[in-house]
Amino acid sequence: MTNLAIKDHAFIETPILRKSTSSTSPDVLTKIYQNDINLAVWQCELSDELVNNVILLINQQPNLKAVMTVTPEGVYQHIAEHLGEFQDKHVLCQHITLLVDMFCTLFELKRVGLRLTVLDRPMCPKFHVDKVPCRLITTFTGEATQWLAHETADRTKLGAGGLGLPDDESGIYQNPKDINQLTSGDVALLKGESWLDNLCGGLIHRSPALKHGERRLLLTLDFIE
Repeated sequence: MTNLAIKDHAFIETPILRKSTSSTSPDVLTKIYQNDINLAVWQCELSDELVNNVILLINQQPNLKAVMTVTPEGVYQHIAEHLGEFQDKHVLCQHITLLVDMFCTLFELKRVGLRLTVLDRPMCPKFHVDKVPCRLITTFTGEATQWLAHETADRTKLGAGGLGLPDDESGIYQNPKDINQLTSGDVALLKGESWLDNLCGGLIHRSPALKHGERRLLLTLDFIE
């Protein structure tokens, strides 16, 4: 629902102020359906076994890049096959299967686009919005996604509006303290510009800068049209 302001005796629509919500309960992800929520975060604490397995996987397969279309029923086998002879893949495959099942159940999808990638540099280093309905993002280890609250960002500086300047010069934010960051293990739903009635309301976010030699394992899930 949009707010209505009266100006010169005419009704003018003003955008709803978007906000984020987070919880240690996975039920928080259902709040993404609320009109004023553009980020829902399940603060999931990963087991030591899973974290250790992910670090081992990154060391063994530093160039891992898996892009596929999966169903909740078939995702475990697809991921297991893609990880090949990596011996400690069971816990990771189980966790990814859980996330795919949750994503499909929440949005009534039969299949999703999945990307599991080891990164040693920012994939999307500038703040931007996604032209999708909604995207799930989680970082298993390493620096996680950064984002700006709706009220602190100047959306006119997105894309060409930034005049090619880096984020710290474009004016998209005024203070470095305005930059928020997810934590490894967090399962985040990022509402995009293609969500119904969410034009100019998609979450502004970017990939984090990584130190030399640092790697992160990133999982994203997307709608399949």
